[in-house]
Amino acid sequence: MSEFVNREAEWLEPDGLGGFASGTVNTIRTRRYHGLLLVATTPPTGRKLLVNGFEAWVEGPGGRQFLSVQRYAPDTIYPDGHRRIVGFARDPWPCWTYRLDDGTEVVQEIWTTPPHARTIVRWTVKTAGTELGDLSLAVRPLLSGRDYHALHGQNNAFAMATERRADGLLRWRPYSELPVIVSATNGRWSDDPAWFRQFLYAAERERGLDCQEDLASPGILRWRLGSGPALWVMGTEPAIQPLASTDLVAEIDRAAAAERDRRARLGGPLARAADAYLVRRGIGKTIVAGYPWFTDWGRDTFISLRGLCLATGRLDEVRDILLEWSHAISRGMVPNRFPDAGEEPEYNSVDASLWFVIAARELLAAAPSPSRLLSSVDRLRLESAIDAILDGYARGTRYGIRCADDGLLQAGEPGVQLTWMDARVGGREITPRIGKPVEIQALWVNALEAGAAISSRWPAVLARARASFEARFWNEEAGCLFDVVDVDHVAGQKDPRIRPNQILAVGGLPTALLEGERARRVVDLVERVLWTPLGLRTLAPGTPGYAPHYEGGPDGRDGAYHQGTAWPWLLGPFVDAWVRVRGGTDDARREARERFLAPVLAHLDDAGLGHVSEIVDADPPHTPRGCPFQAWSLGELIRIDRLVGGGR
Repeated sequence: MSEFVNREAEWLEPDGLGGFASGTVNTIRTRRYHGLLLVATTPPTGRKLLVNGFEAWVEGPGGRQFLSVQRYAPDTIYPDGHRRIVGFARDPWPCWTYRLDDGTEVVQEIWTTPPHARTIVRWTVKTAGTELGDLSLAVRPLLSGRDYHALHGQNNAFAMATERRADGLLRWRPYSELPVIVSATNGRWSDDPAWFRQFLYAAERERGLDCQEDLASPGILRWRLGSGPALWVMGTEPAIQPLASTDLVAEIDRAAAAERDRRARLGGPLARAADAYLVRRGIGKTIVAGYPWFTDWGRDTFISLRGLCLATGRLDEVRDILLEWSHAISRGMVPNRFPDAGEEPEYNSVDASLWFVIAARELLAAAPSPSRLLSSVDRLRLESAIDAILDGYARGTRYGIRCADDGLLQAGEPGVQLTWMDARVGGREITPRIGKPVEIQALWVNALEAGAAISSRWPAVLARARASFEARFWNEEAGCLFDVVDVDHVAGQKDPRIRPNQILAVGGLPTALLEGERARRVVDLVERVLWTPLGLRTLAPGTPGYAPHYEGGPDGRDGAYHQGTAWPWLLGPFVDAWVRVRGGTDDARREARERFLAPVLAHLDDAGLGHVSEIVDADPPHTPRGCPFQAWSLGELIRIDRLVGGGR
């Protein structure tokens, strides 16, 4: 086992459609979301977990030696496959080396081949410690067939039957309403139905959620290890059908070579990680907010794509994503979320539309006119989308969002969380922020600048908004900006709590609203009070309600979400602001890289391998929490890495 890898760290293999395979380095499944075949039936939503895992063992003269391990209730680790892991590599995909008692080493690889809903598992002998003809590999698939948020229990409705087709494919359909699971293999199949009960998922237990599951196994696959690589490919019908009646070893060798080349062409490790979040929606593209449980959210998408795509030169994807979302604009708003299945999009965010404008503004600036990247029709659609958003906000739209007489943007009404600080507990908003939040004004002014370049309607509004911001948000006593003014729409009422939202008035956006001494004071205060090695705290320590740790059940965690818990994505605007107030010099960039980026880059080996977590505890040791693979966390790392001279 490589010493730098945390054995509890998680790996991710996305399929480009919203589905994925995932697990841990030590192969013990700790989440309900860990599995080999999790597919998006309506990409990127409608996710179903079909193949959860497997039992694997080698049989030979020395008896049975396991390559797999499970955790069962109440807290039993069995069998002992994890003890045989002597090596792990995450690139180009997860790869384990197991050492048997006689010295034989078996390599296990797991990877996906986007954009296909399929997962490939390959076992090969690396070092032979005995006659390979005496060794065989056996694998028991463990199946469920459930919504990826749910858990599965033993029941009589589960269909154990295996259909063995003439073309060599195996088919399982546990439940009639689910996609068929199709397998291609060069192994021998034998029916041997069995239930495995009370798997325990430790991460779910820690989060105060249901944490036990039963899985079904229809039978066993077997291979002779001396006969070449053992292959098991699983997926849905369209993805597996081309493998029917083929030379599977040669076909998988070709697929592995093609996928290795595709990943290499993406660039460095951060650029390769960025690719995980770019998935299909309809005929276009979108960004998955985080794995394993988020789909695509408007706010997350438009913040993320600036680093995931713009900074990495993937401008075609930026165009496709923005054009796809532009079709969903309603009354000046883009959706904050497309539900997993069946319902209408949710228009409940004040900032998602403004982040859309920021991203569109940067794409328009990056694409000369006319160009292959943006046709005249595409450019007109994006400019029309910007104007439609500004018009909707100026006239007034849902939830009290409208341009006030002072030119600032007001928003909010009881019962709705419109800013990114959107947690609720028991129907109660933890951080309501009704009124005129500081980062919304920074976004609004930047959006108005984009509009002013398109239409003569917006320069006057822009000038009024800037003047009002300068006059109304400065808190001289604290040496920073108020978090909200006109709180609850009460004129003159202000929220002086020190939160990180104010940093967006200094950095992270094309235009800063604050410069000079005031900008420096804001940055210095944020660094002194809110900075952690892995992100900015969401509330200053010592403030009533400050939560040092994000832990416990759903209510406790939601209550801490924006009450201290630190967010890595905020390091992007913070480092940008820190460099700006120091003149943007090479020395400032170099110092920022050493002080602020080094801990985040080290974190890439800590939780979600190669990725950045959603959140971390506010107090030391700043334990990673939430999604281990978060789009805007990685996106802002990439964006700021380019800013300070990285380029990984």
